Amino acid sequence: MKTISHKELIVHILVWICISIFPLFSAYIDLGKIPSEMYLRLSLRPILFYANYLVFVPYLLLNRKLLLYIFVSIAFLILYNYVSEELITNTITREFRDFPKPPNMPAGPFGIRHAIPVVFSLSIFLLGGIFSLVVDFYKRDRESKELENEQKEIKLQFLRNQLNPHFLFNSLNSIYALVRSKSDNAPEAVITLSELMRYMLYEAGDEQVSLEKEINYIKNYIALQRLRLKNTEAVKLNIKGETRHLKVYPLLLISFIENAFKYGTDYKGNTQIDIKIIVDNNKLHLYVENIIGLYKRDDKNSGVGLENIKNQLNHLYNNNHQLTINESKTHFKVELTINLKENEMYNN
Repeated sequence: MKTISHKELIVHILVWICISIFPLFSAYIDLGKIPSEMYLRLSLRPILFYANYLVFVPYLLLNRKLLLYIFVSIAFLILYNYVSEELITNTITREFRDFPKPPNMPAGPFGIRHAIPVVFSLSIFLLGGIFSLVVDFYKRDRESKELENEQKEIKLQFLRNQLNPHFLFNSLNSIYALVRSKSDNAPEAVITLSELMRYMLYEAGDEQVSLEKEINYIKNYIALQRLRLKNTEAVKLNIKGETRHLKVYPLLLISFIENAFKYGTDYKGNTQIDIKIIVDNNKLHLYVENIIGLYKRDDKNSGVGLENIKNQLNHLYNNNHQLTINESKTHFKVELTINLKENEMYNN
């Protein structure tokens, strides 16, 4: 059976008090006294409302038992009106009536004396059904949104689980190359990698992080790549704008930069990458351009790279981002704009 919360109970009580005060006040003005049968009628009306609100609609109508709902509703209304009008009102309150029946009032089962209470009872009964349907609609809508958010979180976590091993695999390859060549930069590379992994494990969760921390993470990654590669004079990083008071979802930008380092080295060993991060008016602009060098992109087997990050952007930033990717025979260029302020309002 449908339950009513504590707050909802208070609202129901206040509404019924307001509904009851008006007819009682009107009767007192017209008659100078409130008939005792009016108290009885008002006290019985919630039975109509809550029978439909708590029982008939949830258990019959919402379970697609339409014919049974109609039959039970009609039977209940007939029984209610018979009991309230014939047994209770005419028997119990007869001795307390001070006002004789007007001589011209139609009598019999189809008179106005019976028709008006029937109309009122039907209205209250239908009102309970409408309220039940409205409450059920909002409940289902809320549950649908919660389920949709849970599904998005599960998918997003799956995408991130793909991304992290992919990043770790490439970073270990970089350090392996330094160790194998007996480079003096190998210890520094291990320390840098440990900083990267600490950020990924302990700070880059499901919630947004400081944009400043995310940029420091990118700086460490680029520093690691500079240690691995031979000729990195053409690797440029330019950061402009205020980043301290803005937040961003973690590990979104690194895939574009990682992709640039993977494919941005020519046959002579020269790496040419231009990275710009500009923050202006709460908008983050990322520009990444690299040459297409030794390694050719394999869209079929590189799977967890750019397609992964596109899916994450669609889940996290919806319509608050714009991504443009241009590829020529010699260069690969990425332009990403994220409206950080609007996205924060959207998620709240």
